[in-house]
Amino acid sequence: MTIPTGHAIATAELFKDAFRAHPAGIAVITAQGVDGPVGLTASSVSSVSAEPPVLAFSVSTASSSASALIAADTLVVHLLGADQVGIAQLFATRGADRFGGAVAWRPLPTGEPLLAEAPWALRCRILHRLPVGGSMILAAEVIAIEQGDDGAGGAPLVYHNRSYHRLGDHSLLY
Repeated sequence: MTIPTGHAIATAELFKDAFRAHPAGIAVITAQGVDGPVGLTASSVSSVSAEPPVLAFSVSTASSSASALIAADTLVVHLLGADQVGIAQLFATRGADRFGGAVAWRPLPTGEPLLAEAPWALRCRILHRLPVGGSMILAAEVIAIEQGDDGAGGAPLVYHNRSYHRLGDHSLLY
């Protein structure tokens, strides 16, 4: 195999390095599992279609919440703002008591956990599950949206190079 000048064979480490340099918005995804509420922090959420509203995200099958999220028929994707960095860190910490009182939440009438501080909460119905490597890609139709008090106006929470960042007017380039 010939590698063009300036290119290297794709390795897991180079792949991770490339995506560390690519910022991503942060979300917390929650569902009601058989043993109670589950959730995790994700940087892989992306919009897929506006009509109908569909999003997609990936879940590492090694995550403690993976099996419950993958099995769920519905879940909630919480798009976080910079003021919710503590929530992002809590839901990213393995073994943390995510629903033990550190975060304000309530069950929706349909059972899924809703995080009270999230600027945007999108209740979704799973459409497709696609196993890829050590992850599962989930495509979900958004069936309800709840906008928090600061949904439209707050600074988004972004993950870049293993750190959380706040976007705002100071970062505007154009």
